[in-house]
Amino acid sequence: MKFTEEHEWLVVEGDLLVVGITEHASTQLGDVVFVELPDVGREVEKGEEIVVIESVKAASDICAPVDGEIVEVNQDIVDNPSLVNEDPLGAAWFFKIKVEDTSVIDGFMSADEYKDYAG
Repeated sequence: MKFTEEHEWLVVEGDLLVVGITEHASTQLGDVVFVELPDVGREVEKGEEIVVIESVKAASDICAPVDGEIVEVNQDIVDNPSLVNEDPLGAAWFFKIKVEDTSVIDGFMSADEYKDYAG
């Protein structure tokens, strides 16, 4: 598992990257009440806002961590947004993105680096 400065996590699954938000991010958001995910088949660019999350505290966007194609989204978190708070590093993944080269993940932070970054 790797981590971004935007508090997202990434895991390689074949030629895909599975993306979610960290426990730190879910805690900062508070109780999540709404999630809007990108459409499957959408081509996205790194830094593009592609997910909307609303909580009792705030609304936030998640940006694509890499260029690629959205190939799957997690309907479970749309139907039950509280999963984002209950299991942010597991069942509450957001989307799967197909990338040309999964080694792009090597440029992100390790768990220890992220822990230091997030404080």
